[in-house]
Amino acid sequence: MILQIKNLLLLSLAVCFASLATPSSAQNGSDGNIPRRIPPLGLQPASEQLTRWEASIDDLETKLESLNPKHASLKPDIEVLLKACRFAILHREFYKKTDFGKVDQLLELAKTRIESLSSGKTDWTGMEGLQVRGFRSEIDDSAQPIGLVHPTTPPKKTGYPLYVWLHGRGDKTTDLHFIYNRLQQVGQIQPPGAIVLHPFGRQCIGYKSAGETDVMEAIDFVCDNYPIDRRRIVLMGFSMGGAGVWHLAAHYEERFVAASPGAGFAETAKYNRLKPEDFPPEYEQILWKTYDVPSYVHNLFNLPVVVYSGENDKQIQAARVMEEAYASVGRKLPHIIGPGMGHKYHPDSLKEILQRMQEAVIDGLPRNPQRFYIQSPHLRYARRGWLTVDGVEQQYGDTFVEAEIDDAGYWDLRPKNVARLCVDSTVPQSPQLQVSINGMPIVIKPKQRNYLVKEKNDSWALADAVAPFRKRPGVSGPIDDAFINPVLIVLPSGKSWSPKVEKWMRDELNFLRARWRSLFRGELREKQDTEVTEEDKQRFHLVLWGTPESNSLVLDAMQNQEIRTRLNCSWSASTIDFDGEEHDSGNHVLQMIYPNPENPERYVVLNSGPTFRPAHDRTNSLQNPKLPDWVVLSLETSPNTEAAGTVKACGFFDDTWRFSKQLTW
Repeated sequence: MILQIKNLLLLSLAVCFASLATPSSAQNGSDGNIPRRIPPLGLQPASEQLTRWEASIDDLETKLESLNPKHASLKPDIEVLLKACRFAILHREFYKKTDFGKVDQLLELAKTRIESLSSGKTDWTGMEGLQVRGFRSEIDDSAQPIGLVHPTTPPKKTGYPLYVWLHGRGDKTTDLHFIYNRLQQVGQIQPPGAIVLHPFGRQCIGYKSAGETDVMEAIDFVCDNYPIDRRRIVLMGFSMGGAGVWHLAAHYEERFVAASPGAGFAETAKYNRLKPEDFPPEYEQILWKTYDVPSYVHNLFNLPVVVYSGENDKQIQAARVMEEAYASVGRKLPHIIGPGMGHKYHPDSLKEILQRMQEAVIDGLPRNPQRFYIQSPHLRYARRGWLTVDGVEQQYGDTFVEAEIDDAGYWDLRPKNVARLCVDSTVPQSPQLQVSINGMPIVIKPKQRNYLVKEKNDSWALADAVAPFRKRPGVSGPIDDAFINPVLIVLPSGKSWSPKVEKWMRDELNFLRARWRSLFRGELREKQDTEVTEEDKQRFHLVLWGTPESNSLVLDAMQNQEIRTRLNCSWSASTIDFDGEEHDSGNHVLQMIYPNPENPERYVVLNSGPTFRPAHDRTNSLQNPKLPDWVVLSLETSPNTEAAGTVKACGFFDDTWRFSKQLTW
């Protein structure tokens, strides 16, 4: 373990120093340009202290592994403590000398928990007050921490309400400091008779990408392990946490009874004061819609939303943007403004917000809503309960469904930019399973999914079957979409035909490992191409690194008849060819996302991790997808903090995952 930590430290420092080369601005409006690296490099502990810590971590990890397997579900409660210490040592996450003592405290807590488990005790899982727990993330199998505030009062028959509080940006608030704080501080809110959940959210990625999944997994963990009333879950947060509330409430609104974003950005262009001449390429602007909340505004009508801003806080800008979005469809956004306040709550304002959240908690989620909306330019988020938008006419267009009970007691659906709908047999209506689309009735088959397809004359029909190769929720791209779900990095067992390409692959793989560890706060699963099993193909999105010569699974993908027919694409030792446009294979690489031909429910990704890079970390509003479904990348420019190379050609695949000239740049 000691040698491993030292080797990882050297690798991380190399990547970190490279990232310091590009100056950038701070998240919340610091003036001028400053170097931005997450986490910043801190103090170096004495070698004697490092040796003592590393020996203690090794010893505790050995004891943890030797525990009875029946305690496997509780191991993450200890792993998060050890990981926090290990990563703090690895990245020098000590910013004042008193931080060294935090390692000692977390190691002592890990020791106490291991001893308790050895005796068959789990005291920390049920105690009142402040708790720190851990859950195992499905994305990368890492242990991720959460903080809990448990009330002293017993739950009601239906369980405790759950308040989810999203923390603000903290470049230095890594696992070590987050856990320490959660053991010491109640936090901004403590509503009576409720459990408060503090997700870590992978620290500082704005609750996007893996951070988004982290919050939802944290909620599931608490609901599975505590008596929670799932009809009474409130979402709140401030600053970066407020931004997280905006997009999580817009993406997953059916899970929350109410939401209150405080002083967080809601979109990209206006928040960053970008002028049209400064906009990035069109495909990146299209991808802004993944997290730009105005494009989801109708979803927010499905639950009570109360926004907060300080009167003198420049981040009131986000609330003004959302006020305009509400007004554009004839609604008014409830907006509480703290008089005379900057970037913090006014006590009376927070009291009023909590009162409104409590009113929503008392009512609970409606069991049988008479109307709801789905609005989503990205297919991943185009579902609510029994209804899913399964396909669209124009990708990333304004996709919308209003669903309302008609006079006969059936659901009438009014879609826009929708090509396919999926209706579950759980649709709440009786005595006959029936819906209507724009007033046209369609009988639904019981006990199965029903696919409704828009025909050329604008009528709708029940489809007998739907092709597996189509863009739909969970399998719609772009490249970044893979890293929200479980992934497996597949390493090449051979070498590429080009030394330049081979070096790029090696450097970018090391960059991805170090970035995932430092920014995404985990370790990625990895296997050689020769070790991938059929079970892996069923469980994971496969992220393949290499060329057809170096990675057998890349070769299989490029030779697959389904892919060759749909894409008109080839990759040989001499050229990468996309629909007749050739690029020198010695100087270019192919990056791509595509349904796995052997399991269309999962992706195959070629040669890419998340596409936002260190220069974009200066503000969480820029930590968005940067590249579409496929890219031919030139290596004439070395990888830097903004890009892995120069984009020579790129584009989105069409609705049936085929190459399209119209979607190419």
